Amino acid sequence: MNIKSHIPNLFTLANLFSGTIAAMHAVLGHYELTAIFVVIGIFFDFLDGFIARLLGVSGEIGKQLDSLADVVTSGLVPGLLMFLLIKNNVINGSNVEMKIAFGQFEPDFGYLPYIAFLLTIAAGYRLAKFNLDTRQSDSFIGMPTPAMSLFIISLPLIYQFTEIEVLRDMLLNNNYLIGITVVLSILMNVELPLFSLKFKDFSIKKNFVKYLFLIVSILMIYFLKYPAVPLIIIFYVLLSIVENLFKKN
Repeated sequence: MNIKSHIPNLFTLANLFSGTIAAMHAVLGHYELTAIFVVIGIFFDFLDGFIARLLGVSGEIGKQLDSLADVVTSGLVPGLLMFLLIKNNVINGSNVEMKIAFGQFEPDFGYLPYIAFLLTIAAGYRLAKFNLDTRQSDSFIGMPTPAMSLFIISLPLIYQFTEIEVLRDMLLNNNYLIGITVVLSILMNVELPLFSLKFKDFSIKKNFVKYLFLIVSILMIYFLKYPAVPLIIIFYVLLSIVENLFKKN
């Protein structure tokens, strides 16, 4: 038994564990802790691949395990968060009836919030495709699931810690939340090339787009805090589209 080949799997399992804890905190409404554990999980997701390349090991178990862990951290958790956001908006709206569930009264929020799990389904489908797609070694085809997850976990934090009324009003409107759900689900599986942040060398000429993205992202985080996260994801997609157009020309 080659113990070295299983070392990256330990980091993958740490990702899975972090995602499980994040899901628990999402259900409990602890949105800050949910975000923290998702970020920890995504860090472990990056680390397992880095360690595998460093040790020069790879295996089918690690490849499948990585996707299974990501389904939880970057699939189930964002779906849960979006479900709770839409559900809370329905409950806080007018004309909400009560129903008996498990022997007690609770608000009847209907079926609308379940649309949120389109994110989970789309993430699972993307991860299955990713395992079979040999084109995505140096770049991505479609939005990576961690990017989608970071977008979603930022939403309740924006509502809690931002005083920008326009953003708060958008998060209280289920039309916007459902729109975000549908758009992100499509972006994860659409045939859209997106650059990755893997550096083969550090020359400015070959990595101009990556350096530009990193500098603008740091400035956004410094000045905007939590609202910077979805803006960075949007900027990432738009910058990739512009880069694709320049490559074609």
